[in-house]
Amino acid sequence: MALSIALVGARGRMGRTIAGLAAEAGLNIAAEIDMGDDLAAGLEHGDVIVDFSFHETTAQVIGHAVRLKKPLIIGTTGHSIERRAVLLKEAAKVPCVWAGNYSVGVNLLNALTQQAARVLSDDYDAEVVEMHHRFKKDAPSGTAARLLEIILEARRLGPDALRHGREGVPGERTKAEVGIHSLRGGDVVGDHTVMFAAPGERIELTHKASDRAIFARGALRAAAWVHGKAPGLYNMQDVLGIGSAQ
Repeated sequence: MALSIALVGARGRMGRTIAGLAAEAGLNIAAEIDMGDDLAAGLEHGDVIVDFSFHETTAQVIGHAVRLKKPLIIGTTGHSIERRAVLLKEAAKVPCVWAGNYSVGVNLLNALTQQAARVLSDDYDAEVVEMHHRFKKDAPSGTAARLLEIILEARRLGPDALRHGREGVPGERTKAEVGIHSLRGGDVVGDHTVMFAAPGERIELTHKASDRAIFARGALRAAAWVHGKAPGLYNMQDVLGIGSAQ
């Protein structure tokens, strides 16, 4: 019998894409849940819960997953770093894959960014630029937020080091800051660039998505992988076996 999914955020852009590609991955959609539906009742169905809804719903989804002892895939973005830390602790009570981006290429970008941030000193100024379609509600994107976490961790900096754009006369750039710039427009699926700039050279790592299906296929791959795993937090690097950057 094919593995089945309870899909939260089923009528959103990602939800519709996941539902359309589930059969291709050999999975069934047991329940499609969205705003206005009975979340608790819907999550009673399916072997794995996949959440691509809204960040304000994440705590409820995790709570039900823990109650039902069901594996969980979380692709919802927009949580603050502090709120995400609280939610991660609770999500670890079940097998949970949490990623801001489920693309294979983006997760390779995470691993390369981690390596670059460890090798390059703070003489290399780190900046992250992301662009998405005009309909995206949160900023920075979940992918950009993870890239920023990787850089902050490597440089032993806290969230207060982030600079969300610059205006006026902010003064000279310091070594103890990491810039993040969010662009919105048109129908851009998702572009992310990590830049390390030093006197005399600049290194840029870029990923550009042109089809939302790459994220859906990654999430479905994670759903198949997480079933049967021990409780705990996992990431797409675990799913893909490509490194340690979450």
